[in-house]
Amino acid sequence: MMSRFDFPPALFLPSPTLNPISVMAHHEILLVKPVEGLGAEGDQVKVRAGYARNYLLPRAIAVPLTSSNRKQVEALKKRRAEREMQELSGAQAMAGRIEKTRIAFAVKTGEGGKMFGAVTASDIHEKLAQAGLEIEKRKILLHTPVKALGQHTVKIKLHADVSVDLNFDVVSENPIVQPGS
Repeated sequence: MMSRFDFPPALFLPSPTLNPISVMAHHEILLVKPVEGLGAEGDQVKVRAGYARNYLLPRAIAVPLTSSNRKQVEALKKRRAEREMQELSGAQAMAGRIEKTRIAFAVKTGEGGKMFGAVTASDIHEKLAQAGLEIEKRKILLHTPVKALGQHTVKIKLHADVSVDLNFDVVSENPIVQPGS
């Protein structure tokens, strides 16, 4: 009589095709609203079952992909195209307003015109808000804070297809005193 220990050990190892990560359940869903990093409305995407069940479906961001829901794809794609056209025209209008805007920062300086502090994307965002231009701070692409007096340019990416350069001045609040004067 054979016991369970008489079988070769290879029979008890999990199969390489049954990798636990590949066995996890996925659902195909149809997005009703755009989701950053996943897709826009009308897209058919494959996501983990828990993400669909616990987040996307209860919030009405997506619906399960069924034959009746596939018919909604054309309507969703039409709505998506209209929304993208509105976003593009709005971004182009905002770009025109930003190009006409001039802003200046008065900063405290020490001897020889050396700046105390720096002008950051947050400062630029506040000045634009004061000028009546509401844009998201993350759309201001200032890689390093400005630490010098003079005229500077920053790129603002309003849309995937629309970006604009904003010129701004950094001037001294007090008269510049040369060292040794």
